Amino acid sequence: MFSNMDVFKMYSAMARHAAEAQTHASKNIAHADDPGYRATQLESFEDFLSRTALSSSQSPAFKVQDAGTPTSPNGNSVSVEHELYKSAEAMDQHQMALTVYTKSLDLLRAALGRR
Repeated sequence: MFSNMDVFKMYSAMARHAAEAQTHASKNIAHADDPGYRATQLESFEDFLSRTALSSSQSPAFKVQDAGTPTSPNGNSVSVEHELYKSAEAMDQHQMALTVYTKSLDLLRAALGRR
């Protein structure tokens, strides 16, 4: 069973992952016209959790990897449509983390008798 602190850490990490994923999507879109630019992406949040489950580090770094998208004739591998999709996914992930975090705080306040 997870303690409240474990839940807060997990959703805090989820919010950090979403922000970092949003940063990578934005960076990729900014370089969409640069010849030879290779798009990057973060490891999935599930991969991050399984990799760091036994780690005692406070905030381990997310792994960055090649996005694996096909390259255009100029060597650029950015797909704007794919990046917009990843950006929307990151926004949803961040919203979910924020909602769960807020609801957990509400539960703690209710348990303490403060509403």
